[in-house]
Amino acid sequence: MKKVLSMILAAAMVVSLAACGSKFTLPEDGMTYAQYAAAALDSEVTVYTYFQAAQSWWEKDGQGVATVYTQDQDGGYFLYECKCSKDVYDKLVPGTLIRVKGYKSEWAGEVEITDCSLEIYNSKSTYVAPATDVTSIYGTDALAEKINQKIAVKGLKVNSPATYKWDGSGAQGDDLYLRVDLNGTEYTMVVESYLCDKNSDTYKAVEALKAGDKIDIEGFLYWYNGAQPHITKVISK
Repeated sequence: MKKVLSMILAAAMVVSLAACGSKFTLPEDGMTYAQYAAAALDSEVTVYTYFQAAQSWWEKDGQGVATVYTQDQDGGYFLYECKCSKDVYDKLVPGTLIRVKGYKSEWAGEVEITDCSLEIYNSKSTYVAPATDVTSIYGTDALAEKINQKIAVKGLKVNSPATYKWDGSGAQGDDLYLRVDLNGTEYTMVVESYLCDKNSDTYKAVEALKAGDKIDIEGFLYWYNGAQPHITKVISK
């Protein structure tokens, strides 16, 4: 899996069509997405990317950390337990440009930046990523090129009501696992409760789904032994 993802990521140079704010010139210490994708696992990386959403902020061993979804015009980055003060975290809104320093890592297929720190870099340059429609490539090797990006998948059929936790052993407030059908193949998608909690419209919408319902979804393309998007929006058909 590591070799396959590394080869696919190294080839990825995806240019998004929706950008806003002033043009940003990458500083000398920063990596392009292509350079990041080609970098070896466990190597040190510095990227300039735009905050899109966060799971949460908390203190760990006396240090503020946050798990964050970010993206630039070329690719997405997932920051796991990134060092971040509460003051900085409270200033993060979708589109905020940040500088991230850490190490490129992989866990169960998810390529992420760990042991990292972030700081707000330049509020004049902003970018809010659109949801890229990946329906036609879902279930193919090409999907990995979109890892950590905001995506849309359309024409899904709900196979069964969502479960609290992957095995149904949880309760309301836990992650919601949704099994859906696309072109005759079943896939699992998740409402990550730290991202969209039980009081969010997204969580409630997924809770209400029944077998046979037709939906489109938007979310961030997380990877766990295969694609497992973190749903942020559900559109009933």
